Amino acid sequence: MAGFAEIRFKGTRKEYFTYRGIDLRPGQHVIVEADRGEDLGEVSAVGVIAERKCSSSNGGCATPAPDHSVVRLASEDELDRRAVLRNDEHRVRSETKRLVGKHGLKMKVTEAEWQFDRNKLIIYFTAEKRVDFRQLVRDLARTFRARIELRQIGVRDEAALLGGIGRCGRELCCSTWLPELKPVSLQLAKDQKLSLNPAQISGCCGRLMCCLMYEHKTYVEARRRFPREGRTIKTSLGEERVVEVDIWHDLVTLRSTEGERRTVPLADLKQEVGSPVGRRREKDGSRS
Repeated sequence: MAGFAEIRFKGTRKEYFTYRGIDLRPGQHVIVEADRGEDLGEVSAVGVIAERKCSSSNGGCATPAPDHSVVRLASEDELDRRAVLRNDEHRVRSETKRLVGKHGLKMKVTEAEWQFDRNKLIIYFTAEKRVDFRQLVRDLARTFRARIELRQIGVRDEAALLGGIGRCGRELCCSTWLPELKPVSLQLAKDQKLSLNPAQISGCCGRLMCCLMYEHKTYVEARRRFPREGRTIKTSLGEERVVEVDIWHDLVTLRSTEGERRTVPLADLKQEVGSPVGRRREKDGSRS
């Protein structure tokens, strides 16, 4: 019976393969069948976990193509060869940038990736508008004597490829451990009462920081225990408007109809609202 594996390559690139007769475990390096050749990648998931990740990935996937499978475990010599290819990719980037300048193309060369057998070369780039790079591809093919794939990526993918240091002082999540880049909306910052100043909530890529998602669920669940801000409730002092909630200290700030403000613990507020006085005032309000 064929197994199912997720294999990661350079940057955020990952693909799914079948395998037979090999005991695969995450962290192992393997040789896989690639487009008209072979490639070398790292096993990141196998079995049911790989299938679930495959089905939940962008666009989803049913099963990998039958002709795409894991060939064997990579040897030490093959890992050394891959290191040589990685070093050569610095030269590839420099030469590609020179050719881009020669043709006057408005595109930024981000990264290069050799296929393990050197039959294929992927050039990653960013551009604000559509670029006609047909002549560039021909020049690249003559220069590197390989099939060329120019792959346009977004600025978040660019940050994941290049790496860097975030506002927290640590390496970027997207280039180290974050398995997949998901959309981040401004609503996440609003729900967490963060500053909406783009300079304070944006990462190195210029987009909203991925870490805004990490605690969002906790904030949402915590706020469900509190009355909604702007809502008018009946307490032991009469009708008061909820001005602000502090989920960290379980405090609620209220303002009366006369404009007086007070801050009370959430537990005390619940007792006031649920007390006989509070219920009587609520009933009186419903009759009026």
